[in-house]
Amino acid sequence: MHQNRVNKVLQLMAEQNIPQMIVSDPYAVFYLTGTWIHPGERMLVLYLTQSGKHKLFVNELFPFAAAVDAEKVWFNDTQDAVAILADYIEKDKTVAVDKNWPARFLIGLMDRHAGSAFVNGSEIIDRVRMVKDAKELDIMREASRLNDIACSRMVELVKEDLDEAQMGKKLGEIWEELGAEGHSFEPIIAYGANGADPHHTTVKGARKKPGDTVVIDIGCIYKSYCSDMTRTVFYQSVPAEGKKVYEITRDANLKAIEKVKPGVTFAALDAAARDYITEHGYGKYFTHRLGHSIGLEDHEAGDVSAINHDVVVPGRVFSIEPGIYLPGNLGVRVEDLVIATEDGCEVLNRYTKDLLVVG
Repeated sequence: MHQNRVNKVLQLMAEQNIPQMIVSDPYAVFYLTGTWIHPGERMLVLYLTQSGKHKLFVNELFPFAAAVDAEKVWFNDTQDAVAILADYIEKDKTVAVDKNWPARFLIGLMDRHAGSAFVNGSEIIDRVRMVKDAKELDIMREASRLNDIACSRMVELVKEDLDEAQMGKKLGEIWEELGAEGHSFEPIIAYGANGADPHHTTVKGARKKPGDTVVIDIGCIYKSYCSDMTRTVFYQSVPAEGKKVYEITRDANLKAIEKVKPGVTFAALDAAARDYITEHGYGKYFTHRLGHSIGLEDHEAGDVSAINHDVVVPGRVFSIEPGIYLPGNLGVRVEDLVIATEDGCEVLNRYTKDLLVVG
């Protein structure tokens, strides 16, 4: 068990008068124990209590879970796992349940009256996970370093006669060569007008033509942690509007990054980029929030948006990714990951943001 992380969770539980919690999300279980358990349809629960008598309820199908430094309660496929769990829960006290626990387990537990009340405990785990420790930050620096290398190779591949899907396949080969653990999300390779869809799915047979933007939004997993970045380049030539849109987007990225420091709200970061884009006449074409938190998952709790008035604290890692999307024409996005520091931020992506014409 990562006792320091567990202690932070217990502290937040105490502040909210929560005596016991069911941790069920595999990412949260890994974060607190250091062991990956992917239960599939089977029940998995790390049961945390203020008394410190933590227990891991786990199917015998996963014998490696014995490595977890907590009392194990084993069950098999012929047993009623929810009934077993119910016998251990303090029925006269509130139970917090974190996210992504199937209703068939939660409702079964509620039907057994295993707890005086059930509350959403997701925010407790999320709040602790938001602030990365030194070990996590070092891993994420390396994940972004690998991403920079991969991005540089993808930009070079723009010179070749490859469709979007073939570019995506090449990226998988690059991750394998670099020693990454695969994609942190399905990569977005978008040519020309396809780039006007921020979450475009790569298309087999989609070809680029001179003057097209090429959006390259990629990320890898390294030692279980994610990276994420976007660069947009031009193929063979740059149309006048494309150049203008690119420079506005890049400068919006830089303005938001410059504003990152402890005490600033995430809404203010969003505004720094959004207001700049709006002032230049493209506000309605910036159709998404400025960024998202990242760590074990590519998108974690806590975003960079106009409605998030939480303040930046050191150790938070998030994206800064303004974009302008002109339907039927082009799309431009420039994305970096940043670590909030004591006096500003550290930008994890080093690959150039200069306007590049490739091919």
